[in-house]
Parts: sequence; structure tokens; C-alpha cells
Amino acid sequence: MLRALMGAFALLFATAANAQQLYPLPPQPAGVAWPTQEWAEAPLPADVDRAALDLAITEAFAGRHALLGETRAVVIIQGGRLVFERYADGYSRDTRLNSWSMAKSVTHALVGAAVLQGRVAIDSPMGNPHWRASDRRASISWRNWLNMVDGLEYSENGDSVANAGNARMLFGEGRQHTTRWAANLPLIHDPGTHWNYSSAGTLLISDALTRAIVPNPQSPIERRERMRVWMNTSLFDQIGVRPVVEFDPQGLFYGSSLIWMTGRDWARFGYLYLRGGVWDGQRVLPEGWVDFGRTPGPAQNTDTYGAHWWLTPPTGDGRPARSLITGDEMRDAFSAQGYEGQIVVVVPSKDLVMVRLGLFTDGSEAWDALGDWSTRVIGAFGARPAAP
Repeated sequence: MLRALMGAFALLFATAANAQQLYPLPPQPAGVAWPTQEWAEAPLPADVDRAALDLAITEAFAGRHALLGETRAVVIIQGGRLVFERYADGYSRDTRLNSWSMAKSVTHALVGAAVLQGRVAIDSPMGNPHWRASDRRASISWRNWLNMVDGLEYSENGDSVANAGNARMLFGEGRQHTTRWAANLPLIHDPGTHWNYSSAGTLLISDALTRAIVPNPQSPIERRERMRVWMNTSLFDQIGVRPVVEFDPQGLFYGSSLIWMTGRDWARFGYLYLRGGVWDGQRVLPEGWVDFGRTPGPAQNTDTYGAHWWLTPPTGDGRPARSLITGDEMRDAFSAQGYEGQIVVVVPSKDLVMVRLGLFTDGSEAWDALGDWSTRVIGAFGARPAAP
């Protein structure tokens, strides 16, 4: 317990300097109810560029767009109130849709809940039962795994869907024991030096977190059910979301994908981060945890990734690929992103959360189009001054 608490304090010290450079997270507006049960609703604010917003929404929902594909849900929260919501035919506010890799940001939150409880110290080695103590992989810290600078050899995308690392791990040869598949990946970079987007790394985080919460399960079923209870009580119930979380045959929640929630639920999740990990007066995530997520990691080969959250770089389009949001007035935006165009965008300077769920053919052109569209939608909303 003491070691975990020391790790939490280390997190605060490590993020203090970075927090001074981040746009302040806005507080809950006075008189606005927390959306644990239902969102407070309001009309679009008077300063919204309605023509720009209407054009972007019409474009998204006018059949299958050549690049944006099929938009199924758009939910926008500003100032703690739901100000815009639309669903495609066949979908509604009650439809749960797949996170794909937005689940990685949920895993970040779950690790944060464990840090708050003193169960995890992020600067300690994470480890895995498949590695001996002398294995250098066993010394990689939770922080490095969360920043995706673990150094393991892994390719998220292959020359085909079937050869992509994530597909091989979840649906191919690794599907019966995903942890063993991921743990067999070799180390090819010094930890902390090279960023590489990795669903395998997130799955290993999920496994380590599960071992911290459920250390000695008698069966995969017990492992799954005990972890499900902990996730609900530590995170989901507190913010009023009711997800469907998928588990592998060993009783491990995938962590990197396959969490199903409604558009309004995804907005609640983004809202937890907009409010700095506090919900209705209760701290759900450690102080500084959201800032850790939205601060660039240590590797020099990217400026668009923090700790399981995507970032907008302070200048330029971003590396190694362009950022989702490109507007200069929204450099503080950070986002959860998932395959086929799932996004939750958090913009502190506008006190805003935007959710878009849908389906497109994954590729850089589609993501660039979604980024341009998102920048136009969010840009239609006025800024909100930071709290003094």
C-alpha cells in the first residue's frame, strides 16, 4: 500500500510542471446538475455559428459519405449541458456502439482508479507471469506502457486486415490466450525512447490490472465476474454508464477494444476527463491523472500521443501522422479514438465534449476527413474562459 501511495505522489510531482503548460480544466458550472442519471439539456448557445454547424451535420447524415462513411451518432456537451444530439435511422440514445480503440482511454481511467485505491504505482515495474525477473521486459514501468513507449516489436497494421497485429491477437492465433500472445513479443527498443501504437501493450496493461484487482481467481469465470464488479463500482457506476465489456476466454477484459456504450455514455466518459477526474464532488481518478493522459509522452518520434489519449500538437499538423483536430484555437483538445471513426473529443477551452460514432473504411484519408469535419463542428462553438 505504501509503495502504491508513493507512486501516486510521484505522479503528482511528475505532472505538476506539465500541468502549468496545459489549458486549465474548467469546473462544473454553478447550478448545473451532474449527468449521472440524465443530461441537463439546453438549446444551442447564442454564439454558435449555426450555419457552419448545420452544414457539417447535414454532410455527416446525408447518406453514406465518400470518406466519412456512415455517421450513426453525434452528441455535443457544452457547459455541462447536452446542446446537440442526432442519430442515424435505426440508432437512438439507447443504442450501444463499439468503442474499438476508444477502450484504451477507458483502460487509462481504470488504471487511474486503481492508483487512487493504492493498488497500482505507475512508476513501478508492471511485469507479467510469462516473463522471468531477469527479463528486461519485466522492468518496464506502468508509465511507459501507458505512454506506449514500452519498446516491444509490434505492428498494429499489416498488409491486410488478417495480418494486422490487433486482428491476429484478438481473432487469429492469439484469440484463446491473448496475454500469452502479447507477452511473447520481443523487446527491440530501450523502454521510454520510442513510441509505437500498440493494442498488445494495452492488453498487457489490462492483464496486470486484473492481477492487481483479482490476484487468485479460481476460474476464468470468477476472474471475469470479480473484475466486472470492480470496474462497475470503481468507475462506471460512479459516472452513470452501463457498458457491455467483452472478455477473452481466460476471463481478461480486452482493454484495447470491445467496450460497448451509448453516445450519451461516451459523452459522460469524456466529461469525467473534462472535469479533471472528479464527479459530483467525488474524486474518481487521482489528482493529476487527466493531465498525465493529455501530456505528450517522452519519445521524440511523436507529439500527438499522451497516456492512452490522442493529443493536438502545440504547433504543426503532428507527427508521425497529422492530428485529428487542426484548428489553432483548439490546441488544447485531446481525444479517445477508435477504428472506423469512433471519437470522443474533449476541448477544455470550449468546455466541450463531442462524440461521433459511425463506420468508415479505415485509412488516412478517412481520418483526415473526419478530423476536418470535427474541427469544423467544434469550431462552430464559442470559447469559454478558463476559471481564474
